Amino acid sequence: MKIIYDEVLLRDPNQPEFHQAVEEVLTSLSPVIQEHPGYLPAVRAMIEAERIIQFRVPWYDDKGKLQVNRGFRIQMNGAIGPYKGGLRFHPSVNQSILKFLAFEQVFKNSLTGLPMGGGKGGSDFNPKGKTDGEVMRFCQAFMMELWRHIGANLDVPAGDIGVGGREIGYLFGMYKKLANEFTGILTGKGPSYGGSLIRPEATGYGLVYFAKEMLATKDKSFEGAVCSVSGSGNVAQFAAEKVLHLGGKVVTMSDSSGWIHDPLGINKEKLEWIMDLKNNRRGRISEYVGQFEGSTYTKSEPEPAFNGLWGVKVDVALPCATQNEVNEQEAKLLADNGVIAVAEGANMPCTPEAVAIFHEHGILFAPGKASNAGGVATSGLEMSQNSLRLAWSSEEVDEKLHKIMINIHKNAYETAEKYGMPGNYVAGANIAGFLKVAEAMTAQGLI
Repeated sequence: MKIIYDEVLLRDPNQPEFHQAVEEVLTSLSPVIQEHPGYLPAVRAMIEAERIIQFRVPWYDDKGKLQVNRGFRIQMNGAIGPYKGGLRFHPSVNQSILKFLAFEQVFKNSLTGLPMGGGKGGSDFNPKGKTDGEVMRFCQAFMMELWRHIGANLDVPAGDIGVGGREIGYLFGMYKKLANEFTGILTGKGPSYGGSLIRPEATGYGLVYFAKEMLATKDKSFEGAVCSVSGSGNVAQFAAEKVLHLGGKVVTMSDSSGWIHDPLGINKEKLEWIMDLKNNRRGRISEYVGQFEGSTYTKSEPEPAFNGLWGVKVDVALPCATQNEVNEQEAKLLADNGVIAVAEGANMPCTPEAVAIFHEHGILFAPGKASNAGGVATSGLEMSQNSLRLAWSSEEVDEKLHKIMINIHKNAYETAEKYGMPGNYVAGANIAGFLKVAEAMTAQGLI
C-alpha cells in the first residue's frame, strides 16, 4: 500500500486534500488485500479518476464586465452506476479538493446500496455577495459547457457548498433548453419540477440517524444529550432539528465569521430564527446574540487557528462546516471534556490526527463517507422517482432514508468486526464501500 501511496504523491505532488483521502483509505485496506490479493489492481485503478474535465466559464456581472472562472467535473468511478456527486461553488475549489471529494463519493455511494458511481464538480465562483441576476448568468454559462458531459444515465450532479435550490434551478433550466428535453439530470431540484421531498433535510437527518445507531451500541441515545454543531447551512440546520426531535440539546452553531454558544440550548424557536437568517436574509450568525439572551459570540481567527467551539463540554459533536475543521488540539479538548461520539456531517472535517485521538480515547467516531451519506442516498431516491415519473410522500422518503442509514451503520460496524477492528467505523466504511466497487470493477475487466 505504501508503494501505491508513494505513486500518488509522485503523480499528484500538489494535492494535499486528495493525498489525505487516499492515505486514509489505503491504510484501512491492508487486511482486505491480504485476504483478497486479486483486488490489488482495483486499488490502483480506483485512485485514478476515469475522467477529469476542466473548462472556462465566462460570464458578465451587473456592470457589464466580463468575469472568467474555472469549472470542473471529476468523473471518478462509474463501476456500479452513473457518476453521482455534487457541484461546489466556492473560491477554494481546485482539482485537489474536487478529487478528494469525488474519491470519497465513490465509497459513500457504494455504502448506500444504491446503483451510483462517484463524481464531483464545481467552480471557484463565489455566490456570496452576488445578485440573483449574476448567479443566474454564471449558472447558465457553467451549464453551457457542463451539459455535454452529463446525462441521466451517465452523470447526475447535485448541490454542495454554494449550490442550493436557487442554483440548481438555474442550472436545470439551462440544461433543459440546451438538450431540448426534460429529464432527471440534476438532483436537489424543487418539488415543482421533479425534486424529492426530504432532500434538503436528508444529509442532516441522515447524520443524526447514523449517530443514533452508533450511540445505541453503547446503550446511549440523544435523549438529554448536549450536542455541539458547527456550521449553520443546510446540513447543520437539519442535523440540529433532528437532534431536538430526538430529545437532545444543541448549544453551538457557526459560520465563516465565528460561532455562537447558547448554554440554554438552541430550541425550535431559535433554530427557526437561524434558518430564516441564513436562508432568507443571508445574515451572519453573530446576529444571534442580539436576539437571544445568555448566548455568546466568538469571532473566527484566520486558519489554522484554534476553534473554541470544540472546547465546549458536550456529549456529541457534529462537525458540519468544512474539511479539516477539527484538528488534533481540538480533538484532545473534546476527549478531555468527555465527548461520547463524533459524527461527521461535512466531508472530512476531522484531520487524521484528530481521528487518531478519538480512536485512542475510545470515542465513537463516524467518518463522513458513512454518516453524511443521507444526502446522496436521497438524491438516489430522487433519481428513482424521476425514472418512475412518481413523487413519494415525505413520510415515504424519510422512512427509506432512515432504513438506508441503519443499513450503512450495520454494514460498517459488522465489516470492522469481521476484519479485526471492532468499533472502527473508518475502516469498516472504507472496506465495505471498497469491496462492492472492487468486485464490480474486476467483473468488468478493470476498464
